[in-house]
Amino acid sequence: MCGIVGIYNLTQPHPIDQSLLERMLGLIRHRGPDEFGIYRDARIGLGSARLSIIDLNTGSQPIANEDKTVWIVFNGEIFNYMELRPELVAQGHRFTTTSDTEVIVHLYEEYGPRCVHHLNGQFAFAIWDRRPETGGTLFMARDRVGIRPLFYTIADGILIFGSEIKAILAHPAVSARLDLISLAQVFTFWTTLPPRTIFEGVVEVPPGHTLTVRDGQISVECYWDLSFPPDGQDSDALLSDDEYAEGLRDLLVDATQIRLRADVPVGAYLSGGLDSSTITALIRHHTNNYLKTFSIVFADPAFDEREHQDRMVEFLGTDHRRVECTDADVGRVFPDVIWHTEWPILRTSPAPMFLLSQLVQQNDIKVVLTGEGADEFLGGYNIFKEAKLRRFWARDPESAMRPMLLKRLYPYVQGLGKRSSYLEAFFRKGLTETDRLDYSHAIRWANTASLRRFFAPEVQAALDGYDPVAEAVAELQWHPAFKQWAPLAQAQYIEISIFMSEYLLSSQGDRMLMAHSVEGRFPFLDHRIIEFASHIPPRLKIHGLNEKYVLKRAMRGILPDSICTRPKRPYRAPIQRCFLSQPPLAYVQELLSPEAIRAAGYFHPLAVARLVKKAQGAHPLGERDNMALVGILSTQLLHHQFVEDFPGRPIPSIAPLKLCLGPT
Repeated sequence: MCGIVGIYNLTQPHPIDQSLLERMLGLIRHRGPDEFGIYRDARIGLGSARLSIIDLNTGSQPIANEDKTVWIVFNGEIFNYMELRPELVAQGHRFTTTSDTEVIVHLYEEYGPRCVHHLNGQFAFAIWDRRPETGGTLFMARDRVGIRPLFYTIADGILIFGSEIKAILAHPAVSARLDLISLAQVFTFWTTLPPRTIFEGVVEVPPGHTLTVRDGQISVECYWDLSFPPDGQDSDALLSDDEYAEGLRDLLVDATQIRLRADVPVGAYLSGGLDSSTITALIRHHTNNYLKTFSIVFADPAFDEREHQDRMVEFLGTDHRRVECTDADVGRVFPDVIWHTEWPILRTSPAPMFLLSQLVQQNDIKVVLTGEGADEFLGGYNIFKEAKLRRFWARDPESAMRPMLLKRLYPYVQGLGKRSSYLEAFFRKGLTETDRLDYSHAIRWANTASLRRFFAPEVQAALDGYDPVAEAVAELQWHPAFKQWAPLAQAQYIEISIFMSEYLLSSQGDRMLMAHSVEGRFPFLDHRIIEFASHIPPRLKIHGLNEKYVLKRAMRGILPDSICTRPKRPYRAPIQRCFLSQPPLAYVQELLSPEAIRAAGYFHPLAVARLVKKAQGAHPLGERDNMALVGILSTQLLHHQFVEDFPGRPIPSIAPLKLCLGPT
């Protein structure tokens, strides 16, 4: 795992400033503090901050091919590199390292941009190909679902890229401004729609895409997208229920085993839920690895799951460590969380994950396996069950019994049974509009979009009626196959392409892990499992209202029945008391003051003041007000850290530094 940066002259050759590359690397030193490397020639500068995990001795980056005409900087891991290497040797390629990074170089020599189709991994890389026949080509790629980040901008005829936006902002040609359309998207979807970021002019290479620059021309192309069979296709005839479960388990075993490949110890997250318990159990059953596991517990019982964690630790016999997260802890680390997310967020959930990766680092572990992806690809979220239930209800909209099923979705929310009328009213909105492409998400998006009432009048005017949902639906409208898929598949595609890739794997995943130099690996996101899961019939993903049924079936006899049968409890974290206890935190008081709100210009000072007063009262905030509080505070922090006072903190030095020079 690493961080990468680069500067490429699109027009005239011009020497790349080494000190600028060092500054860019210093800002992402946390991604790879072990060693640093720079390649420079008359056209390009590439930089790497390395977290040494595979080939500790000879894997220093940048790495070149045999005659040093192809160079790479790489962030990620290629899990099938051991299988690819002998094939490349047989094709005549000579290796000087045992790293997975060098495998990509020779794979690119052999297959060009099509090399990405051979990779099983999580990656973002940049290859500078200065062979005469290519005329000088920059080729960049990002993994299929966006586990590893990659951003770029163009300024003054220069393409500037990096694993994090803060590295790009280090370039003097780039200035930070928050994009108001992006802000409207965040206050609708929890994130922006790719390739847009929260900063004007800075975009991402979308998941499953490549970027090529040749003769000053930039092209971005999709090489992989999630796909499902058409609705009604007789997929049930392909495999039996047991064969689907066995096939899933076999793939999970292999995906887990290859993700244990490392020259450093590997740990695992163990939350006590089905997904992390599955991965940890497979490590235990199919390897001899000594295993440290890690979890979060909460001082507030409403969020705490230590009972289930203890049960799994005892069952598997792991060496377990935990961190207890208090309300005060969330408030204390929140500024650091936003420095690393580089995005506004509407939940505090990343903050405990920040503390968890810190615990991992303190235990000298650089790599952890986690259970991300199971909910998205195997039908684990309530939003999928809500859509299924609402479609059932829509067939008899006046039924008094069908909406009663909604109470079965939220057993973890105290007192909800007494509010069945609220549930019915909330989920009745747009009930019979089952032909909407965004039917599964429309209610949630509308609920979040109501937070835009806090925007300043000037922001509302600048947005001029812009509708983020209309843009998202238009993208679905143009998708070549979306309308042919089953309703569950449509809901999965929306959740995966927007929420998972853009929020879960970024703000709550990569950024919180890498803040403490920890690499996350995700067996459920192996592309073979993703593609297999897309063909599993919907009835095996959600069996009645039993989520991830096929996974539970696959893990029979491996996990305790209590883990497989317990109701799903989504990961949540406290909000209101974290920031506005008595006395409120100084930075919260300052950033939410009418003066600071007015100066930043994004929100209405009076509306925010009323929210703050309400939050300081004796009664708990509702769902939307909690989201508004976090969204406003995180936006204010982002503005302060990146627009007003960037970088606002010392830039760490980088050493040892490997320098590679090309022709000048």
